[in-house]
Amino acid sequence: MAIPPNAQGDTTGSWRRRWRLLMSDWLDRRAPPASQVVLDHRRLFILPTRAGLAFLLVIVLLWLLATNYENNLVFALAFLLASLFAVLPLHTFANLAGLEIRLLDTGTAYAGDFATARLAAARGKQRPGEHISIGWRESEPVTLQLEAGQETEVEITLPVVRRGLVRAPRLLIESRFPLGLFRCWSWVDLDVEFLVYPQPKPAGPLPLGESLAEGEAEQKRRGGDDFSGLRPYQPGHSLRQVAWKQFAAGRDLHSKDHETGVDSRLWLDWDLLGGRDVETRLSNLCHWVLEADRQQLAYGLRLPGRVIEPGGGDVHRRQLLAALARFPVQGV
Repeated sequence: MAIPPNAQGDTTGSWRRRWRLLMSDWLDRRAPPASQVVLDHRRLFILPTRAGLAFLLVIVLLWLLATNYENNLVFALAFLLASLFAVLPLHTFANLAGLEIRLLDTGTAYAGDFATARLAAARGKQRPGEHISIGWRESEPVTLQLEAGQETEVEITLPVVRRGLVRAPRLLIESRFPLGLFRCWSWVDLDVEFLVYPQPKPAGPLPLGESLAEGEAEQKRRGGDDFSGLRPYQPGHSLRQVAWKQFAAGRDLHSKDHETGVDSRLWLDWDLLGGRDVETRLSNLCHWVLEADRQQLAYGLRLPGRVIEPGGGDVHRRQLLAALARFPVQGV
């Protein structure tokens, strides 16, 4: 009985996921997460590259040719290349052995952008480090040249898709020095986490004076629904606002006055964005935060279960953006 193509794909994907989980568990036991690591024999792996395998095949063919024709010069060339092939792994391995990698700090980012981590790389005094590549598989790596005893700082980036606290995958450090015939590498977990803000999406103008919490100080604006008293009638006033009952009782002609409470501060309120899904609301609020900060306004944030009082400045902006980033993810 033939296996349907979709079933074959599912089986292959399942085996890949299982293999990755097994490798991840094995790496966690062999090289646990740490903010500072020194590469040694437990963390380093080395294998021939495709060019190295082709080089080995050439050695075998030369040896067969020399054996068939009993040519001592070809024998000498084959043994010379074999000696070189045997020595190269030691140099490639030594190029990474003893390399120290340390996490300095991480930056914040917006969903759909790149998050940046700052690292320090240092070599011991024994030997330099040549053509060392550092980076995440999802982004372009950075290549280092380190002198003996030198320490340098490097910034690497990772594309981030979703908001929240995003844990970075293992960092790939590799080198193919000196001839590219062997690849020495290490998967390093520096315990990197990024705080990713929602992606800003425009939501219209800032909601100035549109949100008022119970018990807060308010200013009065004429024309609302709350009756506030009577005022002398003036030509041009709407006849619907005339206090006819008081006029019928023999009093002078007056008009009814109505007011509404308006908050003088800017509140970025979750409830003002009703009818939108959670992520869209957070993206809209993020846009409002950036716009209010750009205009140097005093602004606050109201989320379900949390209220941040109005304020301003970089610290206040980061506090509000962090609250949006850490809002519980729905449907997970």
